[in-house]
Amino acid sequence: MDKTWLKKLAVVFLTAALFIGTLLPGSLVYGEPEADPELWKVLQPLGTTVSFMNTGAHPDDEQSALLAYLSLGKGVRTASVLANRGEGGQNEIGTELGNGLGIIRSRELQEAANLLNVNLFLLSEKINDPIYDFGFSKSPEETLDKWGEQIVYERLIRRIRTERPDLVMPSFRDDPSQHGHHRAISQLTLRAFKDAADPRVFPEHLRQGIKPWQVKKVYLPAAKDKETLRFNIGTVDPVYGLTYPQLGEESRKLHKSQGMGRDLPVEDYWVSLELVHSSVGKVKQESTIFEDIPYNFRDQSKQISHPAVKQRLITLQEHLEQAQKAYPDRKKAAFLIQRSLKETSEMERLVASVLPKEQQQDLLFLLQKKEEQLEKASAVTGGVEVQMSADQAILTRGATSRFTIQMNHNGHAPITQIKVKPVVPKNWQAKMERYPPTLLPGKKGTITIQVRTPADASFFDPYAPSRVRAELQYRLHGVTVKRIVTLDPKRQTMALLPDWGLLLNPEATIINTEKSDKTRKISVQVTNYVRGESSGVVTPSLPASWKAVPSSIPVSFARQGESKQLQFTITAPDSLQARAYEIGFQAVVNGQSFSAQVQKIHYNHIGTSYLITDAKTTIQAFPLKLANNLNIAYVDSGFDQVADYLRQAGLNVTELNEQMLSSGDLSQYNTIVVGIRAYLSRSDLLKHNDRLLEYVRNGGNVVMQYHKPGDRWSPELAPYPLTPGDPSIQWRVTDEHAPVTFLQPDHPLLQAPNQISAEDFSGWVQERGLYFPSSWDPAYTPLLSMADPGEKPFTGGLLVADYGKGTYIYSSLVWYRQIQSQVPGGYRMFVNLISYPKTK
Repeated sequence: MDKTWLKKLAVVFLTAALFIGTLLPGSLVYGEPEADPELWKVLQPLGTTVSFMNTGAHPDDEQSALLAYLSLGKGVRTASVLANRGEGGQNEIGTELGNGLGIIRSRELQEAANLLNVNLFLLSEKINDPIYDFGFSKSPEETLDKWGEQIVYERLIRRIRTERPDLVMPSFRDDPSQHGHHRAISQLTLRAFKDAADPRVFPEHLRQGIKPWQVKKVYLPAAKDKETLRFNIGTVDPVYGLTYPQLGEESRKLHKSQGMGRDLPVEDYWVSLELVHSSVGKVKQESTIFEDIPYNFRDQSKQISHPAVKQRLITLQEHLEQAQKAYPDRKKAAFLIQRSLKETSEMERLVASVLPKEQQQDLLFLLQKKEEQLEKASAVTGGVEVQMSADQAILTRGATSRFTIQMNHNGHAPITQIKVKPVVPKNWQAKMERYPPTLLPGKKGTITIQVRTPADASFFDPYAPSRVRAELQYRLHGVTVKRIVTLDPKRQTMALLPDWGLLLNPEATIINTEKSDKTRKISVQVTNYVRGESSGVVTPSLPASWKAVPSSIPVSFARQGESKQLQFTITAPDSLQARAYEIGFQAVVNGQSFSAQVQKIHYNHIGTSYLITDAKTTIQAFPLKLANNLNIAYVDSGFDQVADYLRQAGLNVTELNEQMLSSGDLSQYNTIVVGIRAYLSRSDLLKHNDRLLEYVRNGGNVVMQYHKPGDRWSPELAPYPLTPGDPSIQWRVTDEHAPVTFLQPDHPLLQAPNQISAEDFSGWVQERGLYFPSSWDPAYTPLLSMADPGEKPFTGGLLVADYGKGTYIYSSLVWYRQIQSQVPGGYRMFVNLISYPKTK
């Protein structure tokens, strides 16, 4: 943490008599000695009826500082609506990519939103949803074409109509310098200002009971000379003990798979906005974001002509504010909250009975949202802690588990008329055990639910709500309180899994048709998810003329959670065509067949989840020439798995650890390959870079994969200066089909051991390359040229330079995506790079 920041914090906090501690995900530290952030988090929203929606494309697109200010600072009902789940990104904490990474980023989003008290909604609804993060796009047209514009827009309009925000703001402007995904969501958000209010747009919503909604104002992050509002949110919140930008960064720190979150100083932080649409007045300069809109029920009453409703709204707002003023007295606040909860329920009945239909809808919606806020406040002020746990969180078809709701009453008044209703899917069985209807202060109560799954139950869906929940209801101060109880996903995840889950290694590999060896060993980890003993057999499913040894393996388990490692030797026929083949695996357990691969995903900051896919290994057969007796070292960054896949291709690859980098004999290696962004994750590489350069001078070959400008890269790390382009958005080729031109077609790197042609750049996935250099020393020879459609070509995607007796190769092409996806040309070209000392 920066010392300057600490000094500034000390001054501010000592002056204000504040103190600061460690922030835990899902909770906030507080400033005042008597501060109660949990209480204030539920009381602050009672002061306003305003709602705000922030739209974006990916996890981490949230305007975190502004959301913290509006939600925690002003109590505004806030929502973050994001398109996809970040499946196309990189992973800075593990090896999961694609859907596995999407699961991680979705959970990180949930935890970040919980920290800021923000409602989170994702337009991507399921695994392999059409709204998928397919990687970087420079074009909103390409983005909407791949996602399906009508699919995205319908889901966005639906969310606006159901959440009914007063204020809406996309996180980015529709600017050519922006990511195509960002631009697409910005365009749709601006269009939705008019269309969400038009019943002719997606009329099926009306038939489903979803009414049109007119957003009051739409803002954009202000561009130069377009600012209509500017305000400072850099002040320290007296309850949370941090500024709102600092609170926002604490939520961003939960995006660990993206390495997000900074330590910010206490200083002014100006929010600059442009009002672009308004249905409540002119588009003009403003003094506050709340200008021209009702702020609370007192303001809402001005739009109501019925005298009784008008007066009751004013009184309700007064009582809500009294509850706020009771802070930090939980006992006093509890009584006032219960009073307001009763009044809100009575108001709903009054509005429904006396107001015309056209006036009821908006007010009833606001009262219902306020009732939800009051129920959350009641849960906190009433002192009734509720937690669900399962004796068996992992279930299989036909299995039974006991779910326990533990109630600890730390409040001051008894709770009575306790009722619990299990909420489980259709055809699931849930049986309640008897429980006491009353709980006195200082006492504990236990409620138990027996759950049995049907024989045809569907398997775990990481994006669906927990399939075992409970509706808890009780009376406090004479008013009914309703709560939904479920498992805390950071502690336990209720997952219905196959009886046996398989995990294949490798999930994909290659067979070199140039070699006589056509065998591959596939390891199958089998895990028993059935409670107790089970037995069965695992069998591979092979293409015609392929063989497996053994042809099947019997397996038995004594307990749930036990795993066993099996190994099959798969042999392809000699006359093997160059194409992809699939090897499936099947487990037959007690007469039931399962062909599911279960990948457990666990990190402390998000808990446990599972990705269930078909249990199959893809084997890509193609010709690949290898230089003889190559000894390769790999500096693993943790961001790719290239070393493993090179070993599968038959290469001798050793991972270069810190000891070897600092003092080992590097001359034993023909080539040292550096993983993507390794200077960011490997401080020892940065420290001992001189050893890498010395290795090249003495005759070695280094293959340096891409780095971002912010990855602690500096031009001097290379033997001759080389600078990745910045801003990086302008230095990439996102079209995986972009034509590639050979600038030096006769260069040895393109000739041996594999003769490279345009065909080797077909079938690429996601993109060609990124973070292309913007400048490099003349000592480098550029070999390839490529560009996205209509753009000027980049020539720095593959640079090679002689240095002393050796060679230094720098490449911005995404080799790891091609190699990990078994793209033949990716292998062939990369083998040429690492074979260069043998063939030049």
